[in-house]
Amino acid sequence: MNFTKVITVILIMFVSVFTFAQGGKKLDKIIKRDYQIIECTIAKMSDKEVEYSLPGETMRIALEVSQIARIDFASGRSQTFDISANNANTVSPDDSGHIITSAEMKPNTIAVLPVPYVNSGTMESSEEMAKFAQSDLYNKLLDKSANLFPLTVQDLRVTNSLLHKAGIDYKNIDETPIEDLQKILGVDNIVAAKVSYTITEGSTASTYNSGSAKVSDNNKKLKTSDISTTNASTQTYYNYMVYFDMYKNGTKIYSQTRKPFLNIKDSWIDSISYLLKRSPIYVKR
Repeated sequence: MNFTKVITVILIMFVSVFTFAQGGKKLDKIIKRDYQIIECTIAKMSDKEVEYSLPGETMRIALEVSQIARIDFASGRSQTFDISANNANTVSPDDSGHIITSAEMKPNTIAVLPVPYVNSGTMESSEEMAKFAQSDLYNKLLDKSANLFPLTVQDLRVTNSLLHKAGIDYKNIDETPIEDLQKILGVDNIVAAKVSYTITEGSTASTYNSGSAKVSDNNKKLKTSDISTTNASTQTYYNYMVYFDMYKNGTKIYSQTRKPFLNIKDSWIDSISYLLKRSPIYVKR
């Protein structure tokens, strides 16, 4: 009986060690062109397909090379796969090693990039405000779409989805070459804006005085009290600087900066409207 227990304990320990070893094993990663990531063990590779097996399985699965963007091997080596020029989407690495996915080009289309919204005093940027600013600029272009003909404004969801897949957001948008952005978005026109601001506060005070007065009541003199009231208030001032650039086929066609006339919240959009109406893509109708 004791011998049976010993054998059982040994088997359990063996299974546990084997399972731990399997769980701790590094896996290869296949990054597909549709951005699906497959963790697996690569078994065989050829010019046309890659064979792999999933964790805990021995069955091999074949995947065409045309569906693969990159393979990150467990050894630490990476391999990027190019696709033929006649394919709708092309993938190539940039100087930093990131993969640039080229979307199908849509002529006469303009995209609105995320708008960095930076406090020039602290150099802090806000993701929430960058999205709001981008949305406001996008809506401004939609409102003036009749004046932008024949340009079509690319849907904001499409723009942000393509940028997200490429690993680009409001933080690194300024560091990405405009040629790469046009390839990623599949547009030949881009509007890029940036909002820099500082916030200051000022106090104002108003005083109300009621002077003393003497009145007569049955030949008696009465004197009223002197009353003075002071109200103080704090005013917040938003000091904006708007940078506004437009590109066509990788070339900057318009670049202006402007300060809003008023120092109130969201007054930067007034400068956007002013610069848009004076840009080369705006046609008065």
